Amino acid sequence: MSQKSLNSAKGIIYALISSGTFGLIPLFSLPLMNEDGVGLPTILFYRFLISTVMMGAVCLVKKENLKVSVKDIITLTWLGTLYAGTALCLIYSYKYIPSGVATTIHFIYPISVSLIMVFFFKERRSVILLLTAILSLLGVALLCWTNNGVINPAGIGIAAITIFSYACYIVGVNKSSVSSMNAEVLTFYILLAGALIFMTFALTTTGIDPVSGVQPWTRLVLLAFLPTVLSDLTLILAIKYAGSTITSILGSMEPLVAVCIGVFYFHEAFGMSSFFGLVLILLSVILVILFGKKPKEI
Repeated sequence: MSQKSLNSAKGIIYALISSGTFGLIPLFSLPLMNEDGVGLPTILFYRFLISTVMMGAVCLVKKENLKVSVKDIITLTWLGTLYAGTALCLIYSYKYIPSGVATTIHFIYPISVSLIMVFFFKERRSVILLLTAILSLLGVALLCWTNNGVINPAGIGIAAITIFSYACYIVGVNKSSVSSMNAEVLTFYILLAGALIFMTFALTTTGIDPVSGVQPWTRLVLLAFLPTVLSDLTLILAIKYAGSTITSILGSMEPLVAVCIGVFYFHEAFGMSSFFGLVLILLSVILVILFGKKPKEI
C-alpha cells in the first residue's frame, strides 16, 4: 500500500471515529439538562474547560511546543468561535426539537463544505463522492420523515445555523494558515478559545451553576472527552489525511449514532423510513471507504 493510500485509510478511520463520537452529545447533555438540572451555559463551559485541560495534558506529556504566532492566534480564535458556535446552537436546538432530528439537520453541512470547496477553492468533484453525498442526504431526509408532529421552527433555525458554522470550521482547519499545525496543539487552542467564549457567555447570562454529585460530573467528563476531545482531535486528523470533502461525507455517522441513542436510550420511535435512512447512510459510508481513494473526476 502506497503512503498516499495509507494516509487516506487513516483519514477515513479518523473521520468515522470523529463523527461517531460527536453523535454521543445527546447521551450526556440531555440527562444533564433534564435530570441533573444543569443550565446550558454551565454545561458548555465545563465541557470545554475540562476538554481543554485534557488536551493540554496530552500536549504536556508529548512535550509539544505550544508557542504560536499572533497571526495564528487570530486564526485559532476564529476557528474556536466557529466550533463553539456549532456546539452552542446544536445543544440549544435540543430544547425545541428531538436530538435525533437536530443532529440530522446538522448533518446537511456536507453540502456547505462541498459548495465552499467548489466555489472558493476550485475543488473538482468525483462521481463516487457526488453519489455518496446524495445517498447520505436522502438517508437524512428519511430519518427526519419519522417525526409526525409539528417541529418547532425555532429549533429548526437554530440547528440550521450549525450547517454553515461547522462547514466553515472544517474548511478553515484544512485551508487556513494553521492547517500544518500539530493536531494536538491545534485542538488544544480551539478548545481553549471555546472555554473562554463559554465562560464569558455563562457569566453574562445565567452565571455558572454549582454542580454536585458523582453522576453529573461523570457525565460532564464523558461529554468533554468523547464528543469533544476525541471527536475534535480525530476530526482534525481526518481533515489532514483525507481532506474536507470525504471527512464531511463520513460525518453521516453522526445522525446514525444519534438516532440509535434516541431509539435505545430515550425510547424514540423507529419506523421503516428510519430503517431505510440508516441503510442509505451506511451505504454511503461503505462507498467512500471502497472507492473514495480512487475518484473518477468529472
